[in-house]
Amino acid sequence: MKAIWILIGFAVIASLGMGCSDNESKDASNNESAASEERDFNNIVARPDVVDRLKLGFPTLVDLADRIQVPSRVQVDEERTAHMGSYVTGRIINLFVILGDYVKPGQALARITSPDLTNSQLAYLRSLSRVVVTQKASDRARHLLAADAIPVAEVERRQSELEIAKAEMAASRDQLILYGMGEDDIKKLSKTGKTLPWIDIRTNREGYVIARNVIVGQVVQPSDLLFQIADLSYVWVIGDVPEQIAREVELGQHVEINVPAIGNHSLDGVIIFVSDTINRLTRTVMTRVLVENSERKLKPDMLANMHITDPLHKSIVVPETAVVRELNLDYVFISTGENRFQRIPVELGPELEGLRPVIKGLSTEQKIVIEGAFHLDSERKLAELE
Repeated sequence: MKAIWILIGFAVIASLGMGCSDNESKDASNNESAASEERDFNNIVARPDVVDRLKLGFPTLVDLADRIQVPSRVQVDEERTAHMGSYVTGRIINLFVILGDYVKPGQALARITSPDLTNSQLAYLRSLSRVVVTQKASDRARHLLAADAIPVAEVERRQSELEIAKAEMAASRDQLILYGMGEDDIKKLSKTGKTLPWIDIRTNREGYVIARNVIVGQVVQPSDLLFQIADLSYVWVIGDVPEQIAREVELGQHVEINVPAIGNHSLDGVIIFVSDTINRLTRTVMTRVLVENSERKLKPDMLANMHITDPLHKSIVVPETAVVRELNLDYVFISTGENRFQRIPVELGPELEGLRPVIKGLSTEQKIVIEGAFHLDSERKLAELE
């Protein structure tokens, strides 16, 4: 019986010992977990081989100019563009150009026949005939006056009739020129007395045919715009600048133009117009930039981006190689001494020629990792995984 109680006593003592051992292991585990939670992974001690890859330095204060990006569009230079039409109502009987053709001043675009043109030629011939008749009458009157056969008043009357006839002929001639007849055509009409049944619509500008709104057989009027001729060696880039930054835009200012459709290379442009009014709906100011287009890569209605550079101002910058990014946030590593580094969040501006302007979070007195921050960030991530 005594042996049984002795065994029971040993069992109780053993169970109590095991309970104490379990409690101690739980306490140790809790202490390790608390220590892990208290560990700051933004602070890191770099290994010597990692330190050799790092380059330390200080943020620098430099003169920077911010670039404002304005969505824009390419348009033809209106000062190098002409809309061609007919000066007379009539029917198109022939076309000489198609879209994309290169034309020179005086080149025929289309041929038109018109009753108004015929009537104007007849009016010119009548006025020309009257000038001849009144000229002879005036000369004859002068001879008679010299022979004292007629009074001076008769000579003056015939001279007046001659002046009126000449004025009518000049008006008829101007009408023919307005309809598009050239000097050679008018001389031929005066010499032969035979009216021309048609006339050519000619361009007065050198350039490319970028619009043709007519077909053979179509009846056209002077108000119709039949052809558009444009010199595309220069084009306009039109952008709407927000009113908050419109004060930074000036005439003659050079801007950078980027057109995604032709690649990543930039073009230089000059601001030639800034509107004096603001669009009430969009709160923007229309700005026009002149861009050279000798290779004709820029085409009307292409989308573009206008980069307007602000005046220079002092700004703290760090190299792009000093910045690490995580969860859409920017960080840099500052040196705390003896191969120790701390990752801190910073607010940075857009990259400009390999530099990032510091908006918030860093001063020029803080020593940072300017090269190799990627290696240090990799060490930090490995420490988190351990």
